[in-house]
Amino acid sequence: MKRVELSSQLTSLLKAAKRLASDCDIEVVFLLADIPYDFLEISKSLGKLRLVVSSDKPDVQRAAQEDGIALVPLIHEPQTRQVQISQAILEAIADEILASGDRIIALYAGFEREHADSLSIVSLADHLAKLTSRDLQRLETKVPLQTLRTVVDLAVEIGREGREGKPVGALFVVGNHRKVLTLSHEQVHDPFRGYSQKERVVSNPRVKESMKELAQIDGAFIISSDGIVQSAGRILNASAEGLTLSKGLGARHWAAAAISKETGAIAIAVSESTGTVRIFQDGYVVLRIEPMSSAMKWFDFDTEPPQSE
Repeated sequence: MKRVELSSQLTSLLKAAKRLASDCDIEVVFLLADIPYDFLEISKSLGKLRLVVSSDKPDVQRAAQEDGIALVPLIHEPQTRQVQISQAILEAIADEILASGDRIIALYAGFEREHADSLSIVSLADHLAKLTSRDLQRLETKVPLQTLRTVVDLAVEIGREGREGKPVGALFVVGNHRKVLTLSHEQVHDPFRGYSQKERVVSNPRVKESMKELAQIDGAFIISSDGIVQSAGRILNASAEGLTLSKGLGARHWAAAAISKETGAIAIAVSESTGTVRIFQDGYVVLRIEPMSSAMKWFDFDTEPPQSE
């Protein structure tokens, strides 16, 4: 594969990154690349620093793989550089290429179209900690990991971005969909009714965009364990009797707790007021995700009874 020669600008940035890494005790340089450089040459120029490459370009991905450099593939979507970097770092943590406590130097094209021209120091412990596969696996659910991760990531996007600049709340129930459907009823005409199964796969980008739009209506999305959207706009009827949630959580969270307790499904609630995502299992909040403007934080969460005023 033909490689693009390193520009004097990138060479200078790499030298600056090496000096900063030494001064700031950093071990990783994270390169968001649009061009198939000689990544082995870049790695050698960085000395003991570890190079991680991320890109949505197939030729760049092949070049990194050929050079034996750690690679984080990105799906091509029209996103800002800031969002791309955040997504790339999150994926790197999820794939255990980076650790949540790492500090890294990120190189990327911030102003030019393709050529790296910007450098940032990112402390992952301060800005984000990605939910790893192990975190979801310990939920001990029958829902496949990939389905659960897809829905959780969608919920986080809704919590962080809202819709058309406005905050949006949402509720997803994943798994045991037949029982969930019997414990719910239509609030509005089901927008997914009549579509083929292929057109209701939650991992499909078009379906995800539709779900973001439909999150503005009341009711829950019901999703089967294999990642098929079974219904939307459903009002959940499970009883919340005997459940305890933190003070301040509203009807959406009580409904999520109740349906997860009654059916064994996983319920994922997005708070309209804060964008916080809570994952419910067996009536309890088991994980909480706090969205930020450019990244995300994931926390383990212990429930507590409401306090008397």
